Amino acid sequence: MRDIDTTGDINLEDYKVDAEDHEYVDELSKIESTDTEQLLDVGIDTSESDRSGTFIQKDKSIIHCKTRQDGIELMSISEGLEKHEWLKDYLWKSISPGTDKFTSQVMKKPHEGYFIRSLPGVKVEKPVQSCLYMAKEGFSQNVHNIVIAEEGSELHIITGCATASHVMSGLHIGVSEFYVKKGAKLTFTMIHDWGEKINVRPRSAIHVEEGGVIISNYILLKPVGSLQMFPVAYLDGKGAVATFNSILIAGRGTHMDVGSRIVLGAADSRAEIISRAITTGGTIIARGDLTGKVAGIKAHLECKGLILNDGLMHAIPELRGYVPGVEMSHEAAVGKIDQREIEYLMARGLDEDEAVSTIVRGFLNVDIKGLPAGLKKKLDIAISETQNDMM
Repeated sequence: MRDIDTTGDINLEDYKVDAEDHEYVDELSKIESTDTEQLLDVGIDTSESDRSGTFIQKDKSIIHCKTRQDGIELMSISEGLEKHEWLKDYLWKSISPGTDKFTSQVMKKPHEGYFIRSLPGVKVEKPVQSCLYMAKEGFSQNVHNIVIAEEGSELHIITGCATASHVMSGLHIGVSEFYVKKGAKLTFTMIHDWGEKINVRPRSAIHVEEGGVIISNYILLKPVGSLQMFPVAYLDGKGAVATFNSILIAGRGTHMDVGSRIVLGAADSRAEIISRAITTGGTIIARGDLTGKVAGIKAHLECKGLILNDGLMHAIPELRGYVPGVEMSHEAAVGKIDQREIEYLMARGLDEDEAVSTIVRGFLNVDIKGLPAGLKKKLDIAISETQNDMM
């Protein structure tokens, strides 16, 4: 990994690293109503009827952790380290604590995080859901997460990160390490709803073995102070596959530096990065990096940006091939809505706002693989609401 933070310097001393303990909640129906609204907005099913397990952390406290299917391990990172001595070999294996000041902060002043593991051969029928929630003003939430999809297993995680409505400022640092073993499949869907002055610094690395598949979906439709993330996936085994999808909207005052890198290091590995981004006055730097190290790999990068108001849309696609026989391509486009498209729709009975809304909806309607039908419906509603805000 590399530190590519262009979002301005953050003084870690400006944030508190301690918070009061929150009580454990046996049933999600008993969570405070103000918190429930925020959880629902990031895809958390409070009934848990359509989930295989739930992990919720509020500030530094684990307030709910429960599995509903055999073959899944779900617990705090500290409990995982107590239960499995071998887990320490995965901790900081893919990401160095010295990568930058944010990873160093997580190492020195940790606030839990989750350990999720699907056992060998287990097919998880319903998603596991997790939420990292901030309710303390001016708090720096420093978490370390580890996810392991064991050989031949299938696992889908929906993680929703959010802040309480009263929180005006804060910092979230999340170090996450993913390990997809031989023939396993991991779908990881992130839905974020941060406050307008929250700074967010995820640091993630993924290793995929032979025949393994990682599908990573990232969705951010609401304002955030600043976000900088650059997850790296290493395709280490023959036939490994990685797909990254992202949908981003940046309003005025928002600064995003978002991208991903996939290193194709094994024969017949495949990769795809697809990004859709809209600025309505904020800044989006959309990065995509594909690195082909062996012959016979195939990879494609597609980054499209739309400018609806004054703002900055900066697309940075990069391809690196080290040997003959690599097959990589990219497509990048930044612009505004074509007036001819608006006029075409208006000629068919829509007014101008309806025409723009229809075009925006089509632009954001990326077919994200692996989403449960219920969550997809919620996202469609959220996109519609976001369009109304933009209009």
